[in-house]
Amino acid sequence: MAPPLLFRAFLPRRALRDPRFLINCTSKLGIRAPWRPASTSSSAGQASPLLSRLRIYLLGGSFAASVCALYIYVTDTRASFHRWLVPPLLRFLFPDAEDAHHAGTAALETLYALHLHPRERAPIDGAGALTVDIFGTRLANPVGVSAGLDKDAAIPDALFALGAAVVEVGGVTPRPQAGNPRPRVFRVPGLAAMVNRYGLNSGGADAVAARLRDRLRRFARAHGLTEREVRHGEGPPDVPVGGLAPGRLLLVQIAKNKDTDEKDVEAVVGDYVYCVNRLAPYADVLVVNVSSPNTPGLRDLQATKPLTSLLAAVVDEARRADRKVTPRVMVKVSPDEDDESQMDGVVEAVWASGVDGVIVGNTTKRRTGLVPPGVRLAPREQQNLMEEGGFSGPAMFGRTLELVQRYRNKLDKYSYELGGKSATADSGVGAVPETKVLFATGGITNGEQALQILTAGASVAMVYTGLKLDITKPRTIDPSSASSLKPSRLPASPFAPDQCAHTFQMIKSESTMIQWLCASCHSGPHWIDGFDEKQKHGCPSW
Repeated sequence: MAPPLLFRAFLPRRALRDPRFLINCTSKLGIRAPWRPASTSSSAGQASPLLSRLRIYLLGGSFAASVCALYIYVTDTRASFHRWLVPPLLRFLFPDAEDAHHAGTAALETLYALHLHPRERAPIDGAGALTVDIFGTRLANPVGVSAGLDKDAAIPDALFALGAAVVEVGGVTPRPQAGNPRPRVFRVPGLAAMVNRYGLNSGGADAVAARLRDRLRRFARAHGLTEREVRHGEGPPDVPVGGLAPGRLLLVQIAKNKDTDEKDVEAVVGDYVYCVNRLAPYADVLVVNVSSPNTPGLRDLQATKPLTSLLAAVVDEARRADRKVTPRVMVKVSPDEDDESQMDGVVEAVWASGVDGVIVGNTTKRRTGLVPPGVRLAPREQQNLMEEGGFSGPAMFGRTLELVQRYRNKLDKYSYELGGKSATADSGVGAVPETKVLFATGGITNGEQALQILTAGASVAMVYTGLKLDITKPRTIDPSSASSLKPSRLPASPFAPDQCAHTFQMIKSESTMIQWLCASCHSGPHWIDGFDEKQKHGCPSW
C-alpha cells in the first residue's frame, strides 16, 4: 500500500482533478496503454442484440414445439399415461369409487370445454372392415358406451371423442331423485369389477332435456341454423340429431321414479311417457330401462303384459316428437331374467309393441360363478363383492355372450314365424321379415370378446366398468384388433338381409320353415329346427 500512497502524494493536484493530464505525462515518459482494437466496442454493440434475438427465437420456438408435442400426446387416447397413470392416481386421490367417478366426469367436462380432452385421432377401425348400419346411420365402428357413466348428459361429446360410435346417457327419471344412500359403489380390484347400488340417481328429465337442448343449439348456431331447422333435417346431411356428427348415435336411457308404484301400470307408463316427451327431440334412440337391479320392482315390468303396454306407449309417444326423423326405441333387459318363459315374454312384447331393438345385459344381482378358479380375493374385496347391488366386470362376459345368442335366435325365429304367416298360400314365398337390432353390454374387455359378441348376432359391443377403469377402453375393445377377424363374417347390420345385395326368400313347407341367410353379411348361423341343407336360396356366397 505504501508505494501507491507515496506516488499519489507526489502527483500534482491537476492530475488528481483531470486524469487526462496523467495520461499525457505517462505518454511523454514512453509509457503506453495496452493495445485494443478500435472496432471492438462498436462490433460488440452491433452483434450482441442480433445474437440475443436469435437466441430468444430459438428458445421460443423450442418451447412452442414442446408445448404442441405435449398437447398432441396428452390429448391422444393412445398415450400410455391415460391407462397406467390416470386410473391409479384417481384411485389414490379418491378412495371412494363414487368420488372418483364424479371427479373423472368433472375433469372430462372441463377438459372438453377447454379443448384439452383426450380424443381418438387414429380411427378405431382404419380399414373400415367394421362399419355397421344401424337405424339408417352408418357407424364407423361397433363400439359403444353404456349408460351409467354419464347419468345427466354432461359429457356425451367427450365420450364420443374417445372413439365410441354409440354413447348411451342416463338413466333419466321424470323427477330428480337422489338414489340410494352412500356408500353405494364398491371396487373389487382382483376381478377388475365393481358393485353399485346407485338406485338411478338422476337430475330429472327437465334438467337433462335442457342440457341436450343447449348442446343442440350450440351446434345449430355453429352452422348458421336454428334448433328447429336441425331437428327437421335442414342441417348438414347424414348428421343425426343426437349424435350431431356423421356416424354417431346418442342413446338416452329412461326409467321410472323410485317412488312410483310398479303395480300401478298407468302411473309407470306416465313416468316413461313424460321422459319421452321431454327427451325425444334430442335423442337418436330412447332406451327403456326395465332391468336396473337397484330400483325396487323395476324388473317386475319385464312380465309380458305390463312390458307390452309400457313399450307400446313409449313407441307411440316417440312418434309424436317434433322432428323429421322419429327416434328409435330399444328396451334394456336384465341378465338375471334368463329362463325360457321370461325371454319368450320379452320377445313377444318387443314384437307386439313395435320396439326397434333390445340391449342385452345390465348389472347382475347374482354372485355365483364370478370368481375364476385360482383367484383369491382379499378380505376387503370379498366384502365388497357381497355388497348388495349390481355386479359388473369381466366375469359377466360369458353370460352376456350366451344371452346374445339366445335373444338373437328367439327374435329371428319370431320374425320367421310372422313372415311365414304372411306368406301366400300358392307360392309359399313371403316378404323378407323385419329384424330387431341387438346391442350387448356386460364384461366386454378386449377385441376378441367384442368380435365374439358381434359374431353371436349383436350390432354393437358396449362397455361400462372397463371405461370407468380405463378411458382408452373404446380403443382396447376394437374388434379389428382381434387376431381372428374375418370382415366377411361381420354383419352389416345384425342379421339384416334386407340390407344385403342378394335376393332373399323365406321358404315354407309343411314340416319346416327355412331360415334365409347370407354368409357374406350375417354372422350366424342360427338355424331353425328342420333345416334341410339341400334347400338354399342361391346366394353366391354359399
